[in-house]
Amino acid sequence: MTIAGLQKTTLLDFPGKVACTVFLAGCNLRCPFCHNRELVLPEGQGALTPLTEEELLAFLRRRRGLLDGVCVTGGEPLRSDGVFGLLREIKALGYAVKLDTNGGFPARLRRAVEEGLADYVAMDVKNCPARYAETAGVPALSLAPFCESIGYLMGGAVPFEFRTTVVRELHTEADLLALARWIAGPERWFLQSFVDGPGVLRGGLHPWAADALRAMPARLAAFVPQTEVRGV
Repeated sequence: MTIAGLQKTTLLDFPGKVACTVFLAGCNLRCPFCHNRELVLPEGQGALTPLTEEELLAFLRRRRGLLDGVCVTGGEPLRSDGVFGLLREIKALGYAVKLDTNGGFPARLRRAVEEGLADYVAMDVKNCPARYAETAGVPALSLAPFCESIGYLMGGAVPFEFRTTVVRELHTEADLLALARWIAGPERWFLQSFVDGPGVLRGGLHPWAADALRAMPARLAAFVPQTEVRGV
C-alpha cells in the first residue's frame, strides 16, 4: 500500500464534514476517463512522492479539532489488505472515514463497514452492464464483484452514494437509463461531468453538453429519484 498524496482540506468530498483526502496508489481498473494516471499506472507511480503512514498520522494528529473526517480514495483503496491498518489508525484518532471505491472488492468493502472503519461509502458505478467492461477499460471484466458491492450497499449497512462520470464517447442517454434501471432505489446518485486534463488515461474524450447533462435527472427519476448533477 502506497500513500501517494494528501489534499489537506476539502469542503466538498465528505458530505457534512470538513475533511482531508488521502490518495492510495494502484487500481484494478483502467477507466479511459480517469484523471489520476500517476496513481493508476505502475509506470506513472515513479513520479510520485509518497508519504509514510507515520507522516500521514502525524498530520492527522495536528489537525484534530480542525478536521472532522478523512476521505480515503485512490486509485482503488480496497486493492490492498494493508488499508485496514491505516483505517484503524485514522478511526483511533477520532475521525470519520469516507471510503471511495469502484466496488471491485466486495469482501473488503463488507469488512471495512462491519469493522466500523467506514462511516460513508462512495461507489463509482461506471455504466450499464452492457458497456461496463468498456467503460472500466478492462476487456472481459466480470460484473459479479460490482453487482455484489451494489447489492451490499443497497442493503443499508452504511450511508452511501453512487456516482457516475459521464463521458460523451462512453455514455448515451439509453446507457444511463439502463444503468438507472440496474441500480434503482439508492438515496443518492451523482452524475459527474467528465473533465479533460493532462493526467487523463486516454485522450480524445469529451463531456456532455451541460444542458443535456442537467436534463438527465428528470429522465432518470422513475428509477433513482435522488439523482443530481455535479461539475456543470
